[in-house]
Amino acid sequence: MITELGVTNFKSWANIPKMRLSPITGIFGANSSGKTSILQLLLMLKQTVESSDRAQVLVFGDDRSGYANLGSFKEVIHRHDSSQSLSWYLRWALLEKLLIDNPFEAESPPLFASDDMAFKANVTGNGDRPKIVEMLYKLGDTSFTMHRRGTNGDEYDLSCDSDHFKFIRTPGRVWPLPAPIKCYGFPDQTRAYFQNTVFLADLQLAFEKMFGRVFYLGPLRDYPRRQYSWGGARPADMGQRGEHVVDAILAAGDRGEKISMGKGKRRRSLEEHVAWWLKELGLVHSFLVEAVDKERRNFRVKVKRSQNSPDVWITDVGFGVSQILPVLVLCFYVPDGSTIILEQPEIHLHPSVQAGLADVFIDAVKRRNVQIIFESHSEHLLRRLQRRIAEKKISQNEAALYFCKTGAEHSILTSLDMNMYGNITNWPEDFFGDEFGELAATMEAAMKRKRDETA
Repeated sequence: MITELGVTNFKSWANIPKMRLSPITGIFGANSSGKTSILQLLLMLKQTVESSDRAQVLVFGDDRSGYANLGSFKEVIHRHDSSQSLSWYLRWALLEKLLIDNPFEAESPPLFASDDMAFKANVTGNGDRPKIVEMLYKLGDTSFTMHRRGTNGDEYDLSCDSDHFKFIRTPGRVWPLPAPIKCYGFPDQTRAYFQNTVFLADLQLAFEKMFGRVFYLGPLRDYPRRQYSWGGARPADMGQRGEHVVDAILAAGDRGEKISMGKGKRRRSLEEHVAWWLKELGLVHSFLVEAVDKERRNFRVKVKRSQNSPDVWITDVGFGVSQILPVLVLCFYVPDGSTIILEQPEIHLHPSVQAGLADVFIDAVKRRNVQIIFESHSEHLLRRLQRRIAEKKISQNEAALYFCKTGAEHSILTSLDMNMYGNITNWPEDFFGDEFGELAATMEAAMKRKRDETA
């Protein structure tokens, strides 16, 4: 789970020193206030990790591929000032403790051991090819750093801040290191130039594994189809538009995967649990993925609006069912311990269903140990989270909520302080618009209209 995030000079953000991320992290605010940019930083790093181009420091994406299309370094740097550097900081909890053994004494205790990791990088623009100024990994209390010599060139040094560990040079190989691989990888020469750097690959692998467990669903989702084809493949996620949602349901069923409902209760398949949530949210009475032609592997999604209504295809019910379906499936399909990034999960949903999304998130966090980071405009979703905290369904520490607003020169992030009763003690002005102002204006207009009609 990602536990902290910081960034300097990224798009509308001049600086976010340290942002706490919890199992449920919600980012609210007006349009163009910087909400999506926070998610795009993570998506940019994910598509960089997945890129096959080892020389490209950051992958900004394009119209054809990627999780985010950010253009170029000049377009992502704050105020488009290429003379500034871009930096970010991530801290995350490992699924299990990482042990770094002593390469010279196999029987000795590990040199380092922790399940708490962090990564920091500083990148400067250089035409179309940005360059790393410094990158730093931290395991527990120990930092391992690569930093560029001088202000130009591609020569780097390697250092460690531990009092009981120093990097040892290979005799005769005192050359400087070349640039890092991408924005986070130690170059292959670290192993040739030093005698005790093999473990650096473990730090890099931990970074890649963390982003390998990050999954994303965009705000614009596919229209439902009357028929779906499935060739037996197991998709990694729902796709950015939820296009693989039926494939995921069928793949999970084919593999016999079950979701625990608690001690002494029957385990559910993914399809059963999704059907239960669709009914619980009041969208449909029943949900079923049915084979049309087993030989051709064609399937249809059949639903029932109410107990006594006839079966219909998903294309013949409200649009909201097809829009929430990828959200539900993704929450219970991804591996345990994953991080899910959602943009506007409430889009096209009735207010009561928007509120119910909070319960879906809580269920996924508790049942699957996943982390959900979302940006939203939904007051109903926020209010339900507040209520569940007051009801002790989730603790105040398990939810981190933020409000973004546009300042004179940069976006401003406010952490919403919520007590154990679910009350937000620093509610921003006009958080969801001026509700009382609208009511007062409506009453004033009504009174004026009555006066005019009786005059």
